[in-house]
Amino acid sequence: MKYSMFATMALFGLTMGSFAQQQPTDSLEGKKVVLDEVFVSAVRVTKESPVTFSNLTKEQIKPRNLGQDIPVLMNFLPSVVTTSDAGAGVGYTGIRVRGSDATRVNVTINGIPYNDAESQGTFWVNMPDFASSTESLQLQRGVGTSTNGAGAFGASLNLLTDGFSRDAYAQISSSYGSFNTFRRNIKFSTGLLNDMVEISGRLSRINSDGYIDRASSDLDSYFLQGAYKDDNTLIKALLFGGHEITYQAWYGIDAETLRTNRTYNPSGIYEDENGNTQFYENEVDNYKQDHAQLLWNEQLSDYWSTNIALHYTRGRGFFEQYREDDDFSTYGFETLNVDGEEVNTTDLIRRRWLDNDFYGTVFSATYNKENLNLIFGGGWNNYEGDHFGEVIWARFASNSDYSERYYDDTSKKSDFNIYSKVNYKLNDRWSLYGDLQYRTVGYQANGDDTGLVDDTFNFFNPKAGITYDLNRNNNFYFSYANASREPNRNDYENGSPRPRKIGRLGAGMALYNTGCSGEHQYILYEISGSIGVDRGTERRWGSSKGQYRG
Repeated sequence: MKYSMFATMALFGLTMGSFAQQQPTDSLEGKKVVLDEVFVSAVRVTKESPVTFSNLTKEQIKPRNLGQDIPVLMNFLPSVVTTSDAGAGVGYTGIRVRGSDATRVNVTINGIPYNDAESQGTFWVNMPDFASSTESLQLQRGVGTSTNGAGAFGASLNLLTDGFSRDAYAQISSSYGSFNTFRRNIKFSTGLLNDMVEISGRLSRINSDGYIDRASSDLDSYFLQGAYKDDNTLIKALLFGGHEITYQAWYGIDAETLRTNRTYNPSGIYEDENGNTQFYENEVDNYKQDHAQLLWNEQLSDYWSTNIALHYTRGRGFFEQYREDDDFSTYGFETLNVDGEEVNTTDLIRRRWLDNDFYGTVFSATYNKENLNLIFGGGWNNYEGDHFGEVIWARFASNSDYSERYYDDTSKKSDFNIYSKVNYKLNDRWSLYGDLQYRTVGYQANGDDTGLVDDTFNFFNPKAGITYDLNRNNNFYFSYANASREPNRNDYENGSPRPRKIGRLGAGMALYNTGCSGEHQYILYEISGSIGVDRGTERRWGSSKGQYRG
């Protein structure tokens, strides 16, 4: 994006900001109190762990944060490739790490799983401008440490939402750039009331025409947080979510079209009664998602602390399509006689809905004394989803009703895991790491595409490694990690519903940049071999190397 404008005001003294050519100053700098990193400490690693990772703080994200989704803001990290369907960095965006797609990248928010339970993908479009409410994030490349949610083959990404502020503030931020991409947000905090309670929040709106034809985005999001703290307790209650309406741009084009018409979008194409090519104006994806989290951390003693979280996510929405010459049988229509001719196909407009609930708990206990760091944790999560379709218009519709569903499927998924991790420093140079996780997953579905499903999977995922610190900024490590994951809904639809397992041996040398802004790891050289078991027979070996990027 080309221009940005920022203005920070005293509480309730809000006025409009103006464009600025220089980098904006951070009016909140020095006010954040990062006491709540305990919420993600159970799933994060340090340089004593034999895991390749990068940490990013709010201060490091801020210069790039003009409204783009988090994957786009991470595009500069080693081994990361990001995509944007509309081409503007908002709307539908995706991330690949070491070549693994989003279904193999585990994402948690405050330790709570964010990946969609069925597809195992992550849909950042449902949380526009979420970077503005992110305190820090850690990307672990490769199998990584045990975490909550689906197994991570390519990477684990965990996000920590905003810490609390001691001082009251209000802030308006706006940015405008290419393809009429316009982001506005408002943030506020009451500061610590009675040195114990804070309420803060954010409202954001993003609009964009998109680079691709008709690939518009109309995005709204919110974030509301209440925090309570005393000497030994930190409790946070969060509500956040978003509503997105995006014109579909996910189909792609062939090489010849790319050369001659790079912005061409085939979505919504049809021929009118005169044979002219038209594009349906409402070929959109329309979805709302709301999250509620209750986080409680307790410091029991100088060495023991506990963390428990309850969460609930509500999602509902549809994507709309104009269809030409669809068969009556797909929708349960009866054959018609029109002007003496038999009619069994029709043009129509349909909506395919998803209405789902996801809820559960995650927990951990940490013991930290001298050279020993020990963590016990786990989680239980449950998913319930309804998939159904409606025809909202048809040129020939037999005797169907407007609200009649032409398919109506349900699915359920339960996920329970427990893990233990230990980091032990033998001396100033050598550190040992061990990690054991047991996970059981149950999945039920009854869709026409999936067939009747009632499966249970049990996984055991051990990990171990050793690290040698050469100096403050360099270390060597050797590790073994095992990961497993259940099939996703597409695997059932494609007829290959089998779990995937991988064992990875890795060794490498890493350079760390440490300082007040956080810790970032640059992999000077890494070599790893993996044995992947797919359908019980396939074996794969691979290697990867990350270059220094400053």
